[in-house]
Amino acid sequence: MRHGVTAHTVEKRFSGGLASANPGLSDEGRDQARAVGSWLAPLAEAVDAVISSPVRRTQETAEIVAELLGRPVQVEPGFAEMEFGAWDGMTFTEVAEQHPEELDAWLGSLDVAPRGGESFRVVEGRVLDGLQRLLDEHGGKTVVVVSHVTPIKTLVAHAVDAPLSAVFRMELSPASVTVLSFFRGGKDGTEQRASLRMYNALPPGNDVFAAGARW
Repeated sequence: MRHGVTAHTVEKRFSGGLASANPGLSDEGRDQARAVGSWLAPLAEAVDAVISSPVRRTQETAEIVAELLGRPVQVEPGFAEMEFGAWDGMTFTEVAEQHPEELDAWLGSLDVAPRGGESFRVVEGRVLDGLQRLLDEHGGKTVVVVSHVTPIKTLVAHAVDAPLSAVFRMELSPASVTVLSFFRGGKDGTEQRASLRMYNALPPGNDVFAAGARW
């Protein structure tokens, strides 16, 4: 699950991990989290754990969802958002105007990081490390992970065996739900495999998502 909206989400500002301004949820974001929690509540008995990135907006979202599911919140640092460094809190247009060469380099290479931030490759490494820790602890179980745009897209690309550059071709709405399944397969049953079951889903018939789905 992606976290609910913050003021930065609404204003389309770069909003990174713990080194960022670390904004909390807005009232709308809390309403979104409650809507998803209520949507998932009938499945509560099947949920083994609620996992959150350590960032404020994800922890606030996870706490709301976890209360509705009757589960405690565990923290996985690997699922934190990309650090955007000097760009944090700026809009894309502001970065394009003030740091055009840096932005072009970042868009042109998965190995280039914003000044003081992280590259997509660096984020991929820690996200996949976090995934392995999750599988080691909760293998064979269903967990709800509350994370961010970049880590979720990275997990999807990994699951469908797409190149990491596929993250540029995905849209992900606030408080949306994506379902991934990880399992063992192959001839000897030891090969780790994955499948995408659902992507960017929102609770049906919930008006609180009407505007958020556009961001």
